[in-house]
Amino acid sequence: MPASTRFPVGVDAALRAAGWEPGRWDIKQAEEWADLLRAHTSPGGHRHAVFPAAIEAWAEFGGLRIPAVSGPGRQIAPGAVLVDPLRGLHLARTLGDLGRALETEISPLGEEPDTGALLAIDAEGRVYAVDHTGDWYAGPDVDRALAALLGGTRPVRLSLN
Repeated sequence: MPASTRFPVGVDAALRAAGWEPGRWDIKQAEEWADLLRAHTSPGGHRHAVFPAAIEAWAEFGGLRIPAVSGPGRQIAPGAVLVDPLRGLHLARTLGDLGRALETEISPLGEEPDTGALLAIDAEGRVYAVDHTGDWYAGPDVDRALAALLGGTRPVRLSLN
């Protein structure tokens, strides 16, 4: 009987191909990113929020370049994910504006290299994508967001009025 995985089989395989394994925890790298983000101030005076949910996501998945699941996606083409919060270093204002609209703090998580969408995480662990077409909800936590993004589930467009 095969062992159950935390992720769908194809997503688990993509994560492992990128170097992830259960128990992966690089807190030193996560803290370095946290320090760099906290120290950065945009020319307009905007600063990044850093909080436990972001640091935990960076510690477990940081630095991984995760390939898309092969084959057709569930609803859209599967996409690759790069977990590197410094991809959002110069977007403190954008993330701050999104956080205010959602009434939470937002921190960069990484990007979808194929589309250039910035991935971000909020203080509750929810994941979002921000691109030239709008703001998107990717999932209620990092696990489900990775499963959706890598597996080709269409994100939900946020309507921020």
